[in-house]
Amino acid sequence: MITKQIIQTCLDDLKELTKVEFAVIDTQGIVLAGNFEKDNYDVEMMKSFFESPADSQIIGGNYLFKVMEDDEPVYVLISHGNQSEGYVMGKIAVNHLEQLLVAYKEQFDHTNFIQNLLLDNLLLVDIYNQAKKLGIPQKARRVVFMVEVSSDEGNEALHAIKTAFSEKMDDYSLAVEENGVILVHTLEDDEKAEDMMNIAGMLEDLMNTEVMLKARISYGTIVEEIRELSKSYKEARMALDVGKIFYSEQRVHSYDALGIGRLIYQLPANLCKLFIEEIYGENLPKEVDEDILHTATVFLDNNLNVSETARQLYIHRNTLVYRIEKLKSATGLDVRIFDDALTFKIATMVSSYIQYIEKQ
Repeated sequence: MITKQIIQTCLDDLKELTKVEFAVIDTQGIVLAGNFEKDNYDVEMMKSFFESPADSQIIGGNYLFKVMEDDEPVYVLISHGNQSEGYVMGKIAVNHLEQLLVAYKEQFDHTNFIQNLLLDNLLLVDIYNQAKKLGIPQKARRVVFMVEVSSDEGNEALHAIKTAFSEKMDDYSLAVEENGVILVHTLEDDEKAEDMMNIAGMLEDLMNTEVMLKARISYGTIVEEIRELSKSYKEARMALDVGKIFYSEQRVHSYDALGIGRLIYQLPANLCKLFIEEIYGENLPKEVDEDILHTATVFLDNNLNVSETARQLYIHRNTLVYRIEKLKSATGLDVRIFDDALTFKIATMVSSYIQYIEKQ
């Protein structure tokens, strides 16, 4: 069902074009929208009009019309004008409202189908039957994007994405989760997998510039058939989680570029804890401060290059060496040695994953 705001906007636009005033009431006689003053409506009269076989009626100089959906009256339109204008413009307004109802019902049906498809709520036979009924091609290259924002910003994000992709008839935007907006994108013939990162970047820019929201974007792999769409959604969901745990400094995450983080994410928690205990023993390095951990991270990112790491951190080489030695004392790992550096990197990621699980 269309919202009161949509109906009001529709009536205001019609008044601007026709110079005739309108109002719309529901089956209970409640005024939903309007642009002319009237202190009260005869509710019983309106109800009797709903139940009558007549499609239109004139009461007190106002024309009343039934607005139909699936052959059932859902609204009464009141046209407030002279005899000729009131009737003709009322019929035009009714037609416009009924077209809106059809459009919004179709959109709802499509959105509901895509949502159930992503969440694996449909049998295989239902997927193909409903897709055929809704005119959605079964075979097409599609990919699922996920845009995560704060829970109270979801509507703004959804509206912005719908507006930005409104020209793409085969794309669908919907809110599946409380703090997430989903974009199901159908690829053009000339679009490739590499182009998906550009779309993700565009979504991030859209959130930052249009609605001033800080968002995290993820996307799954490209699928060929509509029944595989839930697979791309699950991949996008995993990419978002893995990105937040292991690559928090990044804002865009592709399922195909999660690296070792994806492997760790799929390990059982007890196995991760056994690994940490094996590396550090009973004395976990809780006393290591953030500066030393950050120093070690930058050192690894610079391929164990002392000079380049010191330059990027704006510290003296001796300070860097001191921090590395302190890390070695706390963990028993010398990150200047490749094997120890690799072990420390993996252990740090596993520790982050354990913390994430415990928070959940």
